Amino acid sequence: MIDIDHPCSFHGMPVFTLPGPGDDSPPPATPPAADSVAWRLECGWEGPEFAAVWQHFLETVDPARVRALVIGPWWRDDYSPLAPVVERIASDAARFPALRALFLADVVGEECEVSWLQMCDITPVLQAFPRLEELVVRGGGSGLNKETLELAPVRHEALKALRFESGGLPGHIVRAVGACAFPALERLELWLGSQWYSGDATVADMAPLLSGGGFPRLRHLGLQNSEIQDEIAVAVASAPVVAQLEFLALSMGTLSDAGGLALLEGQPLTHLSGLDLHHHYLGDEVMERFRQLSERHDVHVDLSEVDDWDPDDEDEPRYVAVSE
Repeated sequence: MIDIDHPCSFHGMPVFTLPGPGDDSPPPATPPAADSVAWRLECGWEGPEFAAVWQHFLETVDPARVRALVIGPWWRDDYSPLAPVVERIASDAARFPALRALFLADVVGEECEVSWLQMCDITPVLQAFPRLEELVVRGGGSGLNKETLELAPVRHEALKALRFESGGLPGHIVRAVGACAFPALERLELWLGSQWYSGDATVADMAPLLSGGGFPRLRHLGLQNSEIQDEIAVAVASAPVVAQLEFLALSMGTLSDAGGLALLEGQPLTHLSGLDLHHHYLGDEVMERFRQLSERHDVHVDLSEVDDWDPDDEDEPRYVAVSE
């Protein structure tokens, strides 16, 4: 397992957590300009409800100049669905003409495990903000809660970066992403997670992403944190999308020699600037072949965080980096 941290920066700007109404913390000597930071909003366990935090934000910061917004824990007493937060942000979209980046659910394990987050349909934010360029969503689906992540296929002309950070990303989300029209999309990352937490996406669900036809400007693809990382690697080894990529990430999952050899013996990867395989179960011989790829063709291959694993022991499990 790895820790999920609060981002220090987002969309190229430092993250600044706005003190909530009634917060006793001293305000900064010089408040940041509205367009100079990514504004982070959160509720404390004993603080005000999100509605009050949101209203305080609108009254404290000029929303017309806000470029990036990060939503931290939105509940006060007990975990609650994200839906009212999404509804409030979408309903006030006209007040945020400059918003280009949105991070939904910047929550770490000390606040709530990623697979316990009560998610919702995030389609309204894409519909409400046609100029949005970056969207990050943390959380997915789990048998531990009733409110799971939803997405309807949409067309969005401006979105350049989309990332789902999940301990279990449902297959219907992967299929919905593949059915979306994102002509400007350059960067796509999916943390697929564990079946135990509803990470039931299959390689077939990823077929539209791997075909190369759906996102013509895609240059960075991450299919990560998966229990079927070997199967994904086998599919990627012959996937048309690879030819258009500059960076490929198959990290954080259960990649073993089977998947590694498929990548090495499949289509050329020499045009890539980076190949991220960190947190893996590769053996020494396969890792050496990836090092040779790196040295001979100037492809940066991240082989860090190798996990010990006995491939001859059928009962020895492999784990994804982020699940619960």
